[in-house]
Amino acid sequence: MAAQKDPQQERQRRGARIQSRIRGLLLGLALGETLGAARGAPPKAGPLRAGVSTQLACFTAEGVIRAMVRGQHKGICHPPGVVLHAYCRWAALQGIEADRMRRRWASHQADRVWPDGWLAGVPALAERRGSAPATVQALSRIENPHSVIATPSRGCHALTRTLPVAVAGPGWSRQAGEFAALTHDDEAAQSAAVQATVLLHHCLTAPLPDTPGDPADRITRQALAAGVAALPDGRGRGSDEEHERLSTALRYAVDRPAELAVLALLAPDATAPAALLGGLYAAASFPARGQLEAALRFAANAPDGDSVACVTGALLGAVHGAEALPTPLLSRHELAWVLDTLARDLTAQLEDSPSGSEYIKGWDPYWWDRYPGW
Repeated sequence: MAAQKDPQQERQRRGARIQSRIRGLLLGLALGETLGAARGAPPKAGPLRAGVSTQLACFTAEGVIRAMVRGQHKGICHPPGVVLHAYCRWAALQGIEADRMRRRWASHQADRVWPDGWLAGVPALAERRGSAPATVQALSRIENPHSVIATPSRGCHALTRTLPVAVAGPGWSRQAGEFAALTHDDEAAQSAAVQATVLLHHCLTAPLPDTPGDPADRITRQALAAGVAALPDGRGRGSDEEHERLSTALRYAVDRPAELAVLALLAPDATAPAALLGGLYAAASFPARGQLEAALRFAANAPDGDSVACVTGALLGAVHGAEALPTPLLSRHELAWVLDTLARDLTAQLEDSPSGSEYIKGWDPYWWDRYPGW
């Protein structure tokens, strides 16, 4: 007779598994971008540098938490505005139009230091780690709350920086497109951001094997296929043509896995749609838990390896969890602890609201200082 499972222990295991996958998503995107920038051959010793997509993804994650905090304490929130503020804090740390950023934002908090929040104190986020031309160009135009700043770019950063939005749940998929639209006024780029969020949600929630002998490789492909099937049909975002391209990438992964020619065909440039297609193909070509590093090194060979490996790492990290990422590389990454903290804090905000709400006192008196709700 099988022993009955303890409900409390099951909840604890489920919580630990969810947190591992959220950590896997954020850490995977960072490690993927770093390996992609190194064309799959990082230095054998010393710290591994983050890329600009990873820096921006940190501020997306922080902005999502701050938007949730604001909604709970103020009763109303426009998440794109809160996330735009997050990107402006990144720009100020980078020295990009810092005076203009302060004029736009610091006047709202005359009695406090700006930029605020704990990310503003992370030195590595103030270091130049590559270029994000469309994002920088758009943010450089900001002046007042009603500025129209987006560029017509289809660049990959519209997608890579919004990947953490998937952690907030399926209801936030539309927000991913709006976050992309803050700086990229191209519908295909915005659509790719939405699609990536849907795919990642299915990776985060895919059932894991109960025993070590179960076919974990099937879980990855099933999660990705379910995500593609869940994309909306019709005109605009999630159109039939986009749906078919994603389905084709999955079919290639089954019929012709890990072929560089196919990778170059699907992801020929540094655009957001290419990053998504290439990342999907690479992840589905190496679906097993033990293949994660091989998947990242393969994705790094795409014409724009940074963005493709970034998406690959997020997808596989979300399926297999943080423990599946290669420890020798991850332990050297300069932003690993930052992303790990953000992942844990996202989990806490979603499950427990440490700062409370407008009517309920929170259990963490410092949460608002870490994540001010504006």
